[in-house]
Amino acid sequence: MAGLIIHSTLYLFYLRMSSLASRPQIVEHVVLFKVKDEAEPEKVAAWVSGLNGLTSIDQVLHLSAGPIHRNRSSAFEFTHMLHSRYSSKEDLSAYAGHPSHLRVVKELGAPICEDVMAVDWIADDLSDPIVPRPGSAMRLTFMRLNEGLGDEEKAKVLGVVREIKDCLGSLDQMTYGENFSPERAKGFSIASIAIFSGMNELDALDSNPEVVQLQADKVKDILDRVIVVDYVVPPSQSASL
Repeated sequence: MAGLIIHSTLYLFYLRMSSLASRPQIVEHVVLFKVKDEAEPEKVAAWVSGLNGLTSIDQVLHLSAGPIHRNRSSAFEFTHMLHSRYSSKEDLSAYAGHPSHLRVVKELGAPICEDVMAVDWIADDLSDPIVPRPGSAMRLTFMRLNEGLGDEEKAKVLGVVREIKDCLGSLDQMTYGENFSPERAKGFSIASIAIFSGMNELDALDSNPEVVQLQADKVKDILDRVIVVDYVVPPSQSASL
């Protein structure tokens, strides 16, 4: 009997691990931009259109760019956001070095943007769909730990983010992880994206902030700064033509 129980336990463990292994690993890439106050609207529109046109690059699974709906972080005045997804770090690198991407960055973006930051992380258990539905509302959160803290504190913060995910019943999708591209991240090392069906669902979360705050209080002494922005996925370019 004991042998049967052990065998059954090992079998269930094998099934669980196989299920985890079969889930796709998706690389999340998020860029925040601050457009100059004096930038001409026509040039901003051309730049945003150019960014969204990068969906044609083979390695891109999803890409969406547009104005930020709400910036909840007074220390940073970001105005626009890009969110994209890739099958691997190598695909992200191929996108970053693609001539079309470099042209949009240098010719359209550089003249009108005065600040940029980017964070990349791996979403281990992303549920479908990989391409968020137009009209979906995103809440992006970047977290920077106090100076001198290490892996133990990062693990604690990631654990709290995981608990927040479990508390959000109206959530369509959420990914989180540790940034692996520190060069343009301004010291922010942990990020998450929560995706809701629309702004009504996201606003409903804000009407009951205790759900999130109860968990966030567990790590408030660890965090130096937090950036929170809300973004609404626009229609695809092909749909808007």
